[in-house]
Amino acid sequence: MIAVVGAGPVGLTAALVLSRAGIPVTLLEKGSALGTASRASTFHPATLDLLAGLGVARDFIAQGREVHDLQWRSRSGSLLTRMEYSTIADRTAHPFRLHAEQTVLTPLLLKGLQADVRWDTEVLDVRQDADGVELVTTNGTISASHVIAADGAHSAVRTRLGLGFPGLEYPTYALRVITTTELDRLLPGLSPMTYFRDPVQSCSVLGLPDHWRVILRLPHTADPDDVPVEALLHKALPTIADRMEVRDAHSYRTSRRVIDNYRVGRVLFAGDAAHLTSTAGGMNMNCGIHDAVDIATALSRVVNGDHGNALLDEAAQRRRNVVTDHVIPRSEARVSGVDGQTGSVDAAVRQLAATASDPAKAAQYLVQASMLDSVPRLEGSVAP
Repeated sequence: MIAVVGAGPVGLTAALVLSRAGIPVTLLEKGSALGTASRASTFHPATLDLLAGLGVARDFIAQGREVHDLQWRSRSGSLLTRMEYSTIADRTAHPFRLHAEQTVLTPLLLKGLQADVRWDTEVLDVRQDADGVELVTTNGTISASHVIAADGAHSAVRTRLGLGFPGLEYPTYALRVITTTELDRLLPGLSPMTYFRDPVQSCSVLGLPDHWRVILRLPHTADPDDVPVEALLHKALPTIADRMEVRDAHSYRTSRRVIDNYRVGRVLFAGDAAHLTSTAGGMNMNCGIHDAVDIATALSRVVNGDHGNALLDEAAQRRRNVVTDHVIPRSEARVSGVDGQTGSVDAAVRQLAATASDPAKAAQYLVQASMLDSVPRLEGSVAP
């Protein structure tokens, strides 16, 4: 039996991959049910392809909002440049980005899962030797051949093993503003994924099925408990701010952290338990789902006797390399120039416009933004 710790999108994906391979799985979750907090909401084409292989994409897409182009606009709303996902239709079965709450996905993953799911079960200690792993929990001790730790940024498994989580906090805050005002009615033709770029104040807007999110970056000197939300919206979106109804606003810090090794003996790490990156580009949670597929696939092959443990080391190193070589540099590049001087913003926009005007370069940009060049292979896919 393999134990998976954490019933978020990453843990549920790992458990589903394992159970489809015929491996007994016990899924442990310290909460009493699936999480309901509003968190990640961006799912890239590469991730949708994987979810199709797990048989949940069709129902998931039906409950989300498809994004068929990326736009960059000035703060007045003028279109600066755009890129269409149709450019990469030859690389993916889902040439669009999907905006949906992760809380829409998790019930679909759980529904397809055949596993022993144990709610209200918190990991208190982790013991392992050459033969297996023991998890001491609030509901007794559980023995497993291996453990996949997908229990988030404050991972109890990682902590109990005494592992560090090296990295740093980014020097800016992120402010997320929620509005039910239909921004594409205020700005006809507005894409559900639009970047407003201006030296005065930049922001990004994301359209979901029932609301829009406006994301702004604040300097590290700003007081996160006293943010002038209305004033910032007027700086970033002066032509529509007066007509926006703000339903919620909150700020949060973002970090760049990566565990030294995704495999420690018979314990493997995935998702936020292994890495945190900037929220820009919406890559971190997608990368976590990719971790789950890659690591669970490798583990299933080892447990089923097809390969030795070296396959686990390869998967662990591969997932870490994806974060350090692809996800972190690209997510940081998404905000390059956003909070800088006039020249840096203007230069970033000019570079994007030049990329968009060249079909080959635009395709390359979207392949990278969609994580199609680092997505793992899902074996034994089912119909979407």
